[in-house]
Amino acid sequence: MNGNLPEVITLKTESSTHFGYDNHPIAKINDHVVRISTMTEPYHWHFHPNSDETFLVIEGRLSIEFESGSLELGPGQLLTVPRGVRHRTRPVGARSVNLTFELAQSETVRA
Repeated sequence: MNGNLPEVITLKTESSTHFGYDNHPIAKINDHVVRISTMTEPYHWHFHPNSDETFLVIEGRLSIEFESGSLELGPGQLLTVPRGVRHRTRPVGARSVNLTFELAQSETVRA
């Protein structure tokens, strides 16, 4: 916090990474965290045994793959992956920027 005022987060600044995969926290809400993910390549298959994970697409398109199929999200679309569900994410096209919301102490298990 800056003095008595909360900090303003600028998503464009936070998503300035252009290559690979960058996922870092930008805000905390009680026992949860908001992360910004900038992707130019897929993330590995994984699941979270102790937390749901919600994705909100800001820029580009995001494919979320599941064992039973995949869903594609565009800007302004949101999807929640329930805890324990194996999934992976990848940009559709050159790049996607997404916000993720999850338990701050979320465990990630590579699967």
